[in-house]
Amino acid sequence: MSDHDDVLPSMADAPGLPDADRVPRRQVWAWALWDWATQPFNSVIITFVFTALYLTSDSFIDPDIVALGEDAAEYKAASAALDANLGWGITAAGILVALLAPVLGQRADATGRRKSWLGWMTLLLVACIGGLYFVEATPDAFWLGAGLIALGSIVAEIANVNYYAMMTQVSTPSTMGRVSGLGWGLGYMGGIVALVVVVLLDTFSWFGMDTSNGMAYRLIAVGCAVWTLAFAWPLFVYVPETKVHRRPTVNFLRGYAVLVADLRRLWREARSTLWFLLAAAVYRDGLAGVFTFGAIIAAKAFGFSDQQVIIFGIAANLVAGVSTMIFGRYDDRWGPRRVIVLALSVIVGAGLVIVALHAVGAIVFWICGLLLSGMVGPAQAASRSLLSRVSPPGREAEMFGLYATTGRAASFMAPAMWSLSITIFGATIWGTLGVIAVVALGLALLLLMKTPQPGTAQ
Repeated sequence: MSDHDDVLPSMADAPGLPDADRVPRRQVWAWALWDWATQPFNSVIITFVFTALYLTSDSFIDPDIVALGEDAAEYKAASAALDANLGWGITAAGILVALLAPVLGQRADATGRRKSWLGWMTLLLVACIGGLYFVEATPDAFWLGAGLIALGSIVAEIANVNYYAMMTQVSTPSTMGRVSGLGWGLGYMGGIVALVVVVLLDTFSWFGMDTSNGMAYRLIAVGCAVWTLAFAWPLFVYVPETKVHRRPTVNFLRGYAVLVADLRRLWREARSTLWFLLAAAVYRDGLAGVFTFGAIIAAKAFGFSDQQVIIFGIAANLVAGVSTMIFGRYDDRWGPRRVIVLALSVIVGAGLVIVALHAVGAIVFWICGLLLSGMVGPAQAASRSLLSRVSPPGREAEMFGLYATTGRAASFMAPAMWSLSITIFGATIWGTLGVIAVVALGLALLLLMKTPQPGTAQ
């Protein structure tokens, strides 16, 4: 496609200038393809395969304890310790993201090097994923795997700060919802294809390859690293570096003082934007909990096998991807706030039905679980769209750094409510109520806030 085909005015420079950049569609697709490129880290490594089926398996428990059998108290305690240790590693990663993301985003805005930051973070993410090849099926290798996944989570979040901020370079106020939805949709589609590949490899028993010592999972990690490299490059070739350079560069520690001053200024001048960041932090943690614990609900409360869990993951990603791209157009028509409210309302309703009718059987989870999955993507994409619309010009990466920070600051809520609900009521299915309660709280906070005006963030 030539550079003059289907061009759109860019938001990267001051709006209204006669020589404002024009953005070819290939730049839009190149930007959105990064979501496709990095999705296997979330869907294959963290959610459905490497962590859930390998890193927390009894391959990483002392063989003497494994020999006692799964019903032994020592075995159950060791298995729970794996889950807890993995959680502590990811918690530490979240704390580091909360500390680093806003300052690094601020520096990217000041230096006008968003793409450069994104490039380095993408390479580090590839290194973390590829490094999982060395996680052999022995207890001594557990912390190597947990550490690489935690580090990958940090890198991915910091990369997202700059990736999200670059959306203003490849969209206009009238197309931002569609562009955001395209990115999310391609991400979900990438997760589907990656999971299908895993299913096919397992179906054909890895074509006779020796899969002992965790080799199957280790090769899956290498495949995900290669996938990321193969599909991330178009962004760095076709999307130009930002021309924004509107803030002075300060040293790293001084950046925190600037951060405090920025928060105070947001409170004075753009309070509704700050409240949106807080509301979004709550409901986004609930949305993360939906996917994090969805596989556990399927397996423990509805009796899904490992293969069925992966198949459900494929179906969930397919529904989420299609619905995200569809709702991207409604984002532009209705406004992102309406899309978010609708999506969160459906999620709360579907979650309540799953709990109320769980005795009916797996069909309830298939219907309501897929309906619920279909609303997660639109809510996430519309949130990204809304923040891009109301971010002060030239400070988009900083705002997305705050977006990441507030999200990580609330990341304890869904896991805590999940565990508390199960502890109180005594069954896994009740954990659904805990996650849904977090989504509902975020929805209530969103309904109470005044909608910021685009551009002014008032």
